[in-house]
Amino acid sequence: MSIPSSLFKTYMNLLGIKPAEPSFDLLRKIVKAHLIKVPFENISKLLQKNRGINYIPDLSAYLSGIEEYNFGGTCYANNYYLYLLLKHLGFDVKLCGADMKNPDVHLISMIKIGNREYIADAGYAAPFFDPLPRHLNKNFVIRAGSEKYVIKPKDKMGNTKVEQYSSDELQHWYTAKPQPRKIEDFRKVICQSYAGEATFMNALRMVRFYENGSRSLRNLLLTEINGSKCSTIKITRDELPAVVNEKFGIPEKLIEEALSNLKKFRNIYD
Repeated sequence: MSIPSSLFKTYMNLLGIKPAEPSFDLLRKIVKAHLIKVPFENISKLLQKNRGINYIPDLSAYLSGIEEYNFGGTCYANNYYLYLLLKHLGFDVKLCGADMKNPDVHLISMIKIGNREYIADAGYAAPFFDPLPRHLNKNFVIRAGSEKYVIKPKDKMGNTKVEQYSSDELQHWYTAKPQPRKIEDFRKVICQSYAGEATFMNALRMVRFYENGSRSLRNLLLTEINGSKCSTIKITRDELPAVVNEKFGIPEKLIEEALSNLKKFRNIYD
């Protein structure tokens, strides 16, 4: 089903970006604006689960969630709709899968500009303010507080590996594959991400980025980065609705509803 152009106009207005001819400069503006305006969060995903939904919202509902409730999404919604926006704007873009511990559990976009290719990833809860280069001869490193992200040169299969480190210890990774895919290819894995044992049905993960820092919630640990300053505090379960409302702008009633069936928090890296 085709998506009305008016929705993409709304999308661009939410990002504060004016349409222009596809270019690296426009891509960079969109990627940065998306990361700042649209958080990585699974409150909306938990809400959907509680309401009997097991798939990403349509674009209209996704945009309404951003505008009305300060929602965003996890990789499936954030990166799929970013891909559709870039495609609508005329970029040479393809939707691609990425492997973690299991195949195709992450989505990214690959965009070709001239003879160079980039990854746009607004769904990894990472400070990827710029498109990630794929034309590398050596590791490309991004640092944020105690965390470090390493983008490696393409392997023999043309894949790009992205590694996440915390205090120099490898925590997580994904391998992005260049084969073009369709969202229907991921229907099963998206539905599985709403299953009772799925990671984001058993944990709380939220990140909102700013020009010079970020706010991040990993279950009951709230981390705030402001320039070179970084602080982490532990909050209680009872404090969550008020803290999330204050720090992320999501209404307390929705937070309480989302967390109503989340009895025990799981480490997202398990």
